[in-house]
Amino acid sequence: MLEANTVVFVEVRYRLHASFGGALGSVDQRKQQRLALAATLFLQRHACWANHPCRFDVVALQGSGHAGEPLQWLENAFDC
Repeated sequence: MLEANTVVFVEVRYRLHASFGGALGSVDQRKQQRLALAATLFLQRHACWANHPCRFDVVALQGSGHAGEPLQWLENAFDC
């Protein structure tokens, strides 16, 4: 995603239940490292974006998917 001049890598997570930390908790250290690697590969293959600022966001959904259930969007959720 592009927001102004910033390349934003967005991880979308869904969990039905809050067990084991829920949707936000599922973006653990291992997952963050994998996302950072994917971002690095993307920037290497698309050099036109390599000099732009980057950030990692997480969008988390939890529950049965009924309307009105909250969506959590954490901007700049982690650094790498």
